[in-house]
Amino acid sequence: MNVGLLYSRIRKDEKLLLSELRERGHDVEKIDVRKQRFNLAEAPEAFADLDIVVDRCLATSRSLYATQFCEAYGVPVVNSHETAEICSDKVKNSLALEAAGVPTPNTDVAFTTEAALESIEEFGYPCVLKPVIGSWGRLMAKIDSRDAAEAILEHKATLGHYEHKVFYVQEFVEKPGRDIRVLAVDGEPIAAMARSSDHWLTNAAKGAETEPFELDARAEELVQQASDAVGGGLLGVDLMEAGDDYTVHEVNHTVEFKALDGAVETDIAGTVVDWLEQKVDAESLEVTA
Repeated sequence: MNVGLLYSRIRKDEKLLLSELRERGHDVEKIDVRKQRFNLAEAPEAFADLDIVVDRCLATSRSLYATQFCEAYGVPVVNSHETAEICSDKVKNSLALEAAGVPTPNTDVAFTTEAALESIEEFGYPCVLKPVIGSWGRLMAKIDSRDAAEAILEHKATLGHYEHKVFYVQEFVEKPGRDIRVLAVDGEPIAAMARSSDHWLTNAAKGAETEPFELDARAEELVQQASDAVGGGLLGVDLMEAGDDYTVHEVNHTVEFKALDGAVETDIAGTVVDWLEQKVDAESLEVTA
């Protein structure tokens, strides 16, 4: 198959995918989005004869526009623009999970510091303030007191970008010092790991320790439901253990998997390429029919 890889930087994750695709004899077109011009009517030359495009853009804005252009050109893309749009925005992400009946942390969204402070006071301390757009745990704050709330809200309100004036306030979930990252394709788990840290943030990007995690039937069920809620695809589903159940706090659409690849014995890249091959075969059958 002919595979296009959208990127702005080739990281270890992309190297793993590229190596696996080439070892299987697939033709790969590396498409640096920084060098592309996307015309409304005519696809760039790099997109000619591609069977599928894999979006690995670092920047959310580039991911959203590039996937939309791919679909406009009639080129299958993973993940879809719809999935990217939902997963890239924490508000849309949370709304999709809630609408699907997936347990997710209680959240308020406010547009003024006064309304946000009311939400924080109602949730009580600690609670969490997150940016609506962002990853790797950046700009997230655990609010432990009213003084801290007032200071952080004032700081966000003075920042120039409108996204900082959308206050996403979430209950603080008492978790056992870890959360769970599951890599899944169309809701089917490939592998999972627990990310543990003494810090309240347990992102691998923040230095959390990782180890394999065995999913039970309930976790697998929630991964499938969460994937369906955002439109499916190659996704990172993040769960926290909450009492005798789980809560899904986020679904990631341009998911990194290098930490997971180092934590488990599963051939991550190989399984992802298996899935891509199946998708292309399915597309070919539809066209033939």
